[in-house]
Amino acid sequence: MRLGLILDMDGVLYRGNRPVRGAGEVINLLKDEGIPFILLTNNSTKTPRMYRKKLLDMGMDVPEELIVTSGVAARLYMEKHMEPGKVFVIGGRGLHEEMEGLDWGTGSVEEARTGGWKEVEYVVVGLDPGLTYEKLKYGALAIRNGAAFIGTNPDTTYPAEEGLYPGTGAIIAALRASTGREPLIIGKPNEPAYEVAREKLDGVDEVWMVGDRLDTDIAFAKRFGMKAVMVLTGVSTLEEVENDPIKPDLILPSVKELSGYIRVRLEETR
Repeated sequence: MRLGLILDMDGVLYRGNRPVRGAGEVINLLKDEGIPFILLTNNSTKTPRMYRKKLLDMGMDVPEELIVTSGVAARLYMEKHMEPGKVFVIGGRGLHEEMEGLDWGTGSVEEARTGGWKEVEYVVVGLDPGLTYEKLKYGALAIRNGAAFIGTNPDTTYPAEEGLYPGTGAIIAALRASTGREPLIIGKPNEPAYEVAREKLDGVDEVWMVGDRLDTDIAFAKRFGMKAVMVLTGVSTLEEVENDPIKPDLILPSVKELSGYIRVRLEETR
């Protein structure tokens, strides 16, 4: 059976701008052994090109085409399953660039102020470091006017150097509360993200999902029949594992220990 890996990034390979010890070793091992892998993050604030630069700055060389964000997954899903229409984006630069890549037209807050929100057909929400009340207001107005409500991911928090910051799920919760509408969620643990991941790992028989969150990464692995590997350098804790019905197949202190398990797996197949 051919092994392939999906690795989360925030809380697995790094926290903020600080790499997790051993992350570079794992990436190099996968490349040296020719093991197919992708980096799949629910964070849509950056494009794959921007993430490649961030990883390079931390000593990890990953080709752009192997980096998949929830923004990329949203664009690919919308291209495949939806009709063109104007998009209002609540999110960071990465999500804006992905939605501009659809070439369907994106509405701005300035246009919304003069009634442009009435022409919006899709409100796409990601993590937005520059979130304002106006963005929420016009997003809610467009959704109430019939626009489709799309969330890039459900993460209520994300791990940074100072601790856990509010995530996309917190922004989605505000729009859900103010519109009474449920969004289509693209990222882990949902099928649109899996659809993209499987296309990238075509020909792989056995997939290991390596992540730090029970509710997204580990739930994603369990839902789609992957081996669930949880590291303790991000969001979820051992105490939460004990009290949660979702159980990882393997729990590691950090991604550093993953190298040994990969080497054992390779020996078993040789």
